[in-house]
Amino acid sequence: MVPGSESLPSAAPERRAPRISYRHEALAAVLAETGTLAALGFGTGAPLHDDPRYLAVPLEGMEAPTPLEVWQVDGEVESGREGPLRWSAGAGWLFAAIELDEGEYGGPRDAAETAYRRLREFIAHRPEHHVQRIWNYLGAINQGEDDAERYKLFCEGRAAGMGAFFREGFPAATAIGHHAGEQRLQVYLLACDQPGRRVENPRQVSAWRYPRQYGRTPPSFARAMSLPGQDVLAISGTAAVVGHSSAHEDDLDAQLAETLANLETLLAHAGMPSGFDTHSPLKGYVRHPADAPRVLDFLAARLPGVPVLLLHGDVCRRELLVEIDGWRYA
Repeated sequence: MVPGSESLPSAAPERRAPRISYRHEALAAVLAETGTLAALGFGTGAPLHDDPRYLAVPLEGMEAPTPLEVWQVDGEVESGREGPLRWSAGAGWLFAAIELDEGEYGGPRDAAETAYRRLREFIAHRPEHHVQRIWNYLGAINQGEDDAERYKLFCEGRAAGMGAFFREGFPAATAIGHHAGEQRLQVYLLACDQPGRRVENPRQVSAWRYPRQYGRTPPSFARAMSLPGQDVLAISGTAAVVGHSSAHEDDLDAQLAETLANLETLLAHAGMPSGFDTHSPLKGYVRHPADAPRVLDFLAARLPGVPVLLLHGDVCRRELLVEIDGWRYA
């Protein structure tokens, strides 16, 4: 042994990012597989199961049957519950989720503050405390005017619940409105025992720097996160926003084209190859179900072979008709 080497920190193990896939398989079979970190079902047809690794998301799929979204890691997975919070962990990765009834907390602001505080307190004591990616689903996201809009109140509560936890930078995130009743708030995340690298889009103002017109508290997220290992990009909810302004109001095709331009810019800024492939699943959220066939046709033409899970969800700005998030594997 080299003198003094016993005090040298050991090199962090290389982390392979979770593999994300959409699968038309029985939930029980998916949960029985070694390495299943999380499984997500969608809409009223989602299966029922009490495994902490499973979460039923209140967004309806635009194609039937709607597949499961499955996260898998290289290793054994443990899981548990702490009150309304469920979690699972394995191979240096953590899935955590919380669902709250807003009616028990006085509305979207206080429910969001409670959800984020509970998640923060839980994660702070875990080795997997580097949050990479967060999803937020709340009902009636555009209800209310000016600073009383529910999404803006959610942003205030989220910031209060975060406290200084993300003082070194925000994770990637999505916030979408569901139609399963405005009282249901759902937040889930992916974290790791190693930090990722935040990626911004030079075509867009960073969300936390939005001007006052977007609320007393700006949204708190990075446009994307390059996961540990730098071989996977976790992409935040992306829409037709240029600078800080929404583009192409009421023009679905133009919004889709602008959204893809933003996605390509993110890939380039992250140092990743252009385009998406069959191993890079995307999730789309469409405001009007009647627009779903056009969205699917557009994406099939522009992104042939790319797995796309299209869901009925409201984008956080009323004028935006569609949003896309997902994963880009190198």
